[in-house]
Amino acid sequence: MIGLGTIINTGAVIVGGIFGLLFGKLLSEKLQKALVTACGVSTLFIGIGGVLEKMLVFEKGAISTQGMLMMIICMALGTLIGELIDIDKGITKFGDFLKKKFKSQNDATFTEGFLTASITFVVGAMTIIGCIEDGISGDYSILVAKSVLDFIMVIVLTSTLGKGCIFSAIPLFIIQSLFTLLGYFIGPILSIKALDNLSYVGSILIFCVGLNLLWKGKVKVANMLPAVVLAVIYAYLPI
Repeated sequence: MIGLGTIINTGAVIVGGIFGLLFGKLLSEKLQKALVTACGVSTLFIGIGGVLEKMLVFEKGAISTQGMLMMIICMALGTLIGELIDIDKGITKFGDFLKKKFKSQNDATFTEGFLTASITFVVGAMTIIGCIEDGISGDYSILVAKSVLDFIMVIVLTSTLGKGCIFSAIPLFIIQSLFTLLGYFIGPILSIKALDNLSYVGSILIFCVGLNLLWKGKVKVANMLPAVVLAVIYAYLPI
């Protein structure tokens, strides 16, 4: 069943968030900070691993790099577009809307939790590749693996940043459904290079999410999202 992976992933975030909300209070502030740090470091290395997988090439016993120009151009132009549109502001406004809608004005970390969790769960190679594979063949195995990771992460995030994290299930469901539909219609014509570029740049954004977990939102990752689209387009340019 096409789309089942996204349903499972959304459910994992909601259930994990409720667990974190109910039992997160059992953790001391010191333990909560330690868990966020651990998740931040883990996310950094997930991003680094994904980047190195696409960046490094082993040929004749030597290591070389590839895709550097693509990465620089797409990240620079993508961030410029994102800043002009100000995607981060749009997501923040949506978080504030949910905060007001669910009468959580006194929850100081609601919007921060929503934004952090949304970016953490939506950005990345596993999201896009998993959805495209689900759309092409109905294979949702990557999204099931992602669901397990998101389940653990949302427990930690909710225990530290509050119930706003649970509502990240909304953009997750919408965006992953759109990517799945995209995979269904155009997945068969995507080249291996396009998928590699997508994974390359997506992993860089995962790394940035890790930075934000460690240093409290220093990087506006949402405003870098257009770089992922440009990375796919770049694969079809005669360069």
